[in-house]
Amino acid sequence: MENYIPMMLLFVMFLLNIPVAFSLIASALVYFLFINNSLPIALVMQRFITSAESFPLLAIPFFIMVGSVMNYSGISRSLLGFADSLIGHKTGGLAHVNVLLSMLMGGISGSANADAAMQSKILAPEMIKRGYDLPFTAAVTAASSCISPVIPPGINLIIFALLANVSVHSMFIAGYVPAFLMALALMVTIAVIAKKRDYKPSRSEPASANERLKYFAKAIPALFIPFGVILGMRFGLFTPTEAGAVAVSLCALIGFFVYKELKVSDFSLILKETVQGTSTVMFIIIGALLFGYYMTLERIPHSIASALIDLTDSKFVLLLLINMLLLFVGMFIEGGAAMIILTPLLLPAVLNLGINPVHFGVIVIVNIMIGGVTPPFGSMMFTVCSILKVRILDFVREVIPLVLALLAVLLLLTYSEGLVMFLPGLL
Repeated sequence: MENYIPMMLLFVMFLLNIPVAFSLIASALVYFLFINNSLPIALVMQRFITSAESFPLLAIPFFIMVGSVMNYSGISRSLLGFADSLIGHKTGGLAHVNVLLSMLMGGISGSANADAAMQSKILAPEMIKRGYDLPFTAAVTAASSCISPVIPPGINLIIFALLANVSVHSMFIAGYVPAFLMALALMVTIAVIAKKRDYKPSRSEPASANERLKYFAKAIPALFIPFGVILGMRFGLFTPTEAGAVAVSLCALIGFFVYKELKVSDFSLILKETVQGTSTVMFIIIGALLFGYYMTLERIPHSIASALIDLTDSKFVLLLLINMLLLFVGMFIEGGAAMIILTPLLLPAVLNLGINPVHFGVIVIVNIMIGGVTPPFGSMMFTVCSILKVRILDFVREVIPLVLALLAVLLLLTYSEGLVMFLPGLL
């Protein structure tokens, strides 16, 4: 029983709201210092340090930097104009633009929190000015940001690929269909709500073909970034890690020479934001790898996998149980941390029943993104509510229909492996 003390201690520290990274490291050190002291502490600390010395992990700071460069380079505004020209004339037009912009931004920033913060500052004030309720605006902004990490080059796609030892390229390609379905479900739900509340479109009539062409031409450099990254990896021009550096370079060049909004002085702020974002993510990953070392020594993933397999030999029932577990855990733990902790525990059982790890990865990522907009600890919920000054209770009331739409997509993806694996299989 004492071998499970670090796990119990971990969840106690989560409930006490101690930062995830500190909770993981402290729990693991309790095991190595007091429960199993057969390993020299110097060896444990060496593993703690060397766990960060991974070439694929370099992709994380690069793609975090992409999001920062994009916000200073005018790429966001060009995509906003293009999205508005496409769908701004519909009832509830700006809310639809919010969702479409998340899809376009997702291929560049890959971060839900970055997308939520950006849209809260750029698009949400315009929605409020046009008569949209503040809580509804916040709910749409947070819910649409769930799409960003599912579209390449989402940071969670990279992290899952590393945890599950699957191809980053396959994870990237598998993200497109789920992201499209999430956007479609949100837009249908928004259309129903907008019609009921008579939210006006942002345009009195559809944009002309010439106007759409003009906005599209302006957005081409920005839209080229995700496609250039995917094609470069597809044809072996660079690795996923190098793709991050390529994406940063492309964003910077476009900001300097095409949109001419990026300045040399902006790079001090960009580097500051990148270091802050990378530090948070990497500290959690290192803590999780150390905690995973403890679980491996105690064969806890094997025990949990055996228990799940004994509980059911149906992969459909297993996936339902895993979804329920992830949704519950996602209510209390930040999504990325939940994925890092639970993936090594659940993956052996999933593989034993013949579930494709890429399909499972998409299920996990969509699931934890939904957790990001639900109380009590949803990270996108807190980001949007703090920027827009919205009460959590008001936000929750408005986000319920949007969360239900995303849950319907999650169920569809869970039981339609062919749908998720269609593009990876095609390529």
